[in-house]
Amino acid sequence: MEPSGAVRESWLASERDSRALDGGPTDVLEQAEADFNRFVAARRGIRIMWGVPSTIWWYVSDEIYVGEIIIRHQLTPQLERSGGHIGYEVAPAWRRQGHATAMLAGALVECRRLGLTRVLLTCDAANEGSRRVILANGGVPDLRIDGEDRFWITLGGQGRRLS
Repeated sequence: MEPSGAVRESWLASERDSRALDGGPTDVLEQAEADFNRFVAARRGIRIMWGVPSTIWWYVSDEIYVGEIIIRHQLTPQLERSGGHIGYEVAPAWRRQGHATAMLAGALVECRRLGLTRVLLTCDAANEGSRRVILANGGVPDLRIDGEDRFWITLGGQGRRLS
């Protein structure tokens, strides 16, 4: 689903948990806490991020936030090196339950709808969980660049090939 204010509390809890686990910056959390409706509105529809059209999808169970998928509709030279077409994150409370595999499968359907015939995914070479998710969805290993493994997934149907 598109980002929605209906999952405010579970999204905020997930972001707090994620930042506590990885020690990452909290600026996104602070923005969301300040005005969640504005935060959500800024993530709906097709937006230009990383210099390309991108779409954010949130996965929810009832009104509980489970995770997020970002689909970049095309690649820049930088995204081809690191980042790829699709990025995803599962809320810490929902990890290791198969949600990432299902989320990526859903994202691939959306990529086909966008007309893509081949998508690139990357993950940290040490991230075995993400590697398994990508392989389970048909990822074919390519190269390792700067500590990131690259995988291509070929999609069936008509579309345009973006690399």
